[in-house]
Parts: sequence; structure tokens; C-alpha cells
Amino acid sequence: MINLRLLAITAAMLLPTAFAQADETENLYQQPVDPAASKTEKTVLSTGLLPAGHLFKPLLADPRWAHFSASYRNYQNNSFDGSDIASVSFGETIPFYRSNFGQSNAQWEAGLQAGVFSDFNIGTPSKDLVNTDFIASMYTSIRSGNFSAFGRLFHQSSHLGDEFLLRKTNEKFQRVNLSYEGADMKLSYELPFGLRLYGGGGGLFDREPSKLKPWLAQYGAEFRSPWRLNFASLRPIVAVDIKNFQENNWNNDLSARAGFEFENLKVLGRKLQILGEYYNGYSPSGQFYREKVEYFGIGAHYHF
Repeated sequence: MINLRLLAITAAMLLPTAFAQADETENLYQQPVDPAASKTEKTVLSTGLLPAGHLFKPLLADPRWAHFSASYRNYQNNSFDGSDIASVSFGETIPFYRSNFGQSNAQWEAGLQAGVFSDFNIGTPSKDLVNTDFIASMYTSIRSGNFSAFGRLFHQSSHLGDEFLLRKTNEKFQRVNLSYEGADMKLSYELPFGLRLYGGGGGLFDREPSKLKPWLAQYGAEFRSPWRLNFASLRPIVAVDIKNFQENNWNNDLSARAGFEFENLKVLGRKLQILGEYYNGYSPSGQFYREKVEYFGIGAHYHF
């Protein structure tokens, strides 16, 4: 099987191209290729190699959706390394090619998605790196009107920080060599008034440790306000994401985020979102996947 770790490097090399194209459009989901298109055709995007925009919108509350972010999180229990944690992510979804299905307005695209997710214990003198997850995938997505779907073949590996390991030398901390490939699919439908529902599932293979149970489900809801607060160009956002893993007896891993999107504060075509967040469930940080955690936080996120 192709080593999916190489995809993260490839995706990073192509980020400047994706950003340059994202800058060319104000809001691709509201801008049809044909200016005379009817309201039902407003999600038709440009086609060809390295097209601008994305057919499947990002999952705003998913802790492992690839994007750029920086957050402060206050953990409410002792299951993680300390209570004051800074979490950062670096990632992007890059479409390589997009086309229409025949003469219809339904479209498909294929590309790469890659992300790096790191946690730092800012309560230690050296702000120790605790955990880093690397995720790289090949994906395909489709869109027809308000319906969209996103499927991927992905690799994830998780690693502990050196400073963390040095502090734990004389303690009974058990490191896990966590690494696996997987495949999943998500379906999404956008309702009136900015509401969106999505759901899906998947499975893991080539797992290490090999006894890791394979099946998972994911679903959630989002509200992106169609009404803007004009005095500050703010748009309210609320999102909830729930994951269930067979490994954790199908218990709910709940992630909720709410805040505002600043329409006038953009970097390379990505809009700034300031979101409060709450998480309760098994840790999304790979090396701590057996630990149940709860935290409150606030973060800055850049999404297309």
C-alpha cells in the first residue's frame, strides 16, 4: 500500500497554490460560474486542475478537521498532562481536479487533505510538547445542490514530545505506538436558515496496536447565521460534532464550538473565526485515546 505519510509533505508543498487561488473569490459557495445561473445552481464551482473552492464545507467542531488554528484549553480533570494546554493545528484540503457529472450541475473533485495537530503543556517551564498527531489522506467529494459527500483514505500516527517523555522517565506512563490507516465517508445536507446536518462512519485497518477495534461513527449539526451583524461584519456560528468509536464501547465524544466569523479579517482567502469550545469524551489526542477528558477553551480558526 502507498505510504500515506508522504501525502502530508506533498500537501504542504502545494499550500501556496491553494491559497493563491482561494484569494481570487469572495465566497465561492455564493458565486456561480455562470452569472445568469438560477438560485438552485449557486453551488456550481470552477472545474479543471487545481480548482478554487471546495465542494464539501469543513466540519467546524471536528477536533481533527485539517485547518489552521490556535487554542487555549483548560482541562477539568487529571487525565491529560496538566490543565493549561495550548493546542495548534496546521493543515489544508487541496482539490487537485474537479469536474461535472455529464451535463448536470452535480460535481465531483479529488485531492489531498493533510493536517498536524499538537498539544503543549504551558504550565511547565519549557512549555513541553505533549502529543502530535499526523493525518494525511486522499479524498474525493461530490456536491449536488445542498447535498454533499466526502470520502477519504487516510493515515494517522501519533507521537509524544521529548520533554514530556523526559519528565515521565520515572513514572508509570505507558507509551503507545499508535498508527493506522482507515477509510471513512460523511454525508451532509444544508437546510434553510444556515442549518446543516451531517453523518457518516468508517473503519480502520493496518492497525497498531493490532487489537485496536476498527469501527467508528460521526455525526453533527452546524448553524452558520445567514444574517450578519453589519456594525462589525460578524456572523454567529454554532457547531456540534459527536464521534463514537467501537474501541471505547460506542461512548459519545462530544465537541461543541460557538462564536463569530469575522468576514473582514481574512488571511489568504480564509476567514477568521473566534470560537469558544467544550469537549467531553475520550481524548482526540492519539497517545491519550484511552483517557476520558473534559475541557473548556477558546481558539482562533481559519476556514474557507
